[in-house]
Amino acid sequence: MDNFFSSPELLDDLANKPISCCGTVRPNRRGMPQDLRPKTTILKWGDIRVRTRADLTAILLRDKADICMLMNIHNPPGEGNFCSKGGKAIKLQIVMDYNHHMGYVDKGDRMANSYSTSRCTFKWTQKLFFHLLDLAVLNSYILHSLCGYKKISHRDFQYTLMRNMLAHAGPEWRVPRPLGGPPNVESHATMLEV
Repeated sequence: MDNFFSSPELLDDLANKPISCCGTVRPNRRGMPQDLRPKTTILKWGDIRVRTRADLTAILLRDKADICMLMNIHNPPGEGNFCSKGGKAIKLQIVMDYNHHMGYVDKGDRMANSYSTSRCTFKWTQKLFFHLLDLAVLNSYILHSLCGYKKISHRDFQYTLMRNMLAHAGPEWRVPRPLGGPPNVESHATMLEV
């Protein structure tokens, strides 16, 4: 599960109804060990800290950033540094299971937010609209990729989509000149050149 949902209390409740799970967790959630909280432990790349309580295991590991995970599936790993002789971090079984079962959820969130159309607004309805627009564009990009068309990046797909939408928007239109004195410069809107 994603860090938005997981907490120690939830995993304890699931363990009482024999349901096993693993997932990322926000380190400042209630019930998380104090020494795994942000800015209390400084880890080097590949370091792992493990805290266990009954069947519940909390892990803090350092990859590109600090990652905090909860699990009640696997046996807890040992603490220390998990780097190979070549300097690459060795992936834990919990991380491989999480990546395998989460599928495109995290990747989809990352892709939808990488080229977001969202703007800072005060109205939640506008934020919701732009978020749903980003998800619609992402879904169309995934469908385009699955249909066997030419492989293009997500960014190029958005540019092509924007150009096609503007091309079908209609002809160039002129802004009417205001009454009164002549305008300083010619005021008209033009379509984006393709």
